[in-house]
Amino acid sequence: MHHMLETKTAGCRIKSFAIVALLLLLSGCAGQQAQPKTQEQVDARGRAVIHAELGANYYSRGQYGVAIAELNDAISSDPSYGASYNILGLVHMELHEDDLAVRNFEKALNLNPNDSDAHNNYGWFLCQRNRVDESIKHFMSAVKNPLYQTPEKSYLNAGLCLVKKKDMAGAEDFFLKVIKRQPQNAQALYELANISYSRGQYIEAKAYLSQFSQDLQDSAESLWLSLRVARKLGDRNSESSYGLQLRRKFPSSPQAQALVSGHYE
Repeated sequence: MHHMLETKTAGCRIKSFAIVALLLLLSGCAGQQAQPKTQEQVDARGRAVIHAELGANYYSRGQYGVAIAELNDAISSDPSYGASYNILGLVHMELHEDDLAVRNFEKALNLNPNDSDAHNNYGWFLCQRNRVDESIKHFMSAVKNPLYQTPEKSYLNAGLCLVKKKDMAGAEDFFLKVIKRQPQNAQALYELANISYSRGQYIEAKAYLSQFSQDLQDSAESLWLSLRVARKLGDRNSESSYGLQLRRKFPSSPQAQALVSGHYE
């Protein structure tokens, strides 16, 4: 079974919702956008940036109504500032207002076709709506931009989407691109270990899991996978240790319940 990895260090689930770019959107964007020229335009852009930053912060806290109000203020201040529409698309995505999400993502890309953050976020929206092939096109558009500072986010999202499609070979390629850029990326290492386990490549799975820092091992998903790998390799001491940690730290998790009931697959 495929599970998204959680970590204590992140303080929340490492899912690709958390991989969407917010602050990068507001610090110049991963793409060239028309810049204001007159002082009046500069002032308007400044107001838009402030409102968009506030909107992004409210969005990250789940305060969607206030986020929408701030983002609408940003758009009123400067309708040509694409980041406002990008973040607004994320808000509407979370509210399952799909038509509005699409409209705002596409507006952001109309204003700046090379905005990698907008491509990444639109791609994730499409992935969540099971439009995987379309999503991959946007992730690839994101990473084509040499100005994009965090292409590993789009590679990771692309891999997660291909997992949904059961294209494990394609997903593996994307996850390998992630760890080439970020060798300690917890989600990519976990996904690669999971793929290796599903293929019966238990030594490879153990190798990926061993690259986690101790903090990143401290999740129900990674402990459960580590336990099952140890079980397949006949390492009873490690299996027992992971089981104890799982039951102690995550007693109500589905993984702990599976352990108690003896359902290892």
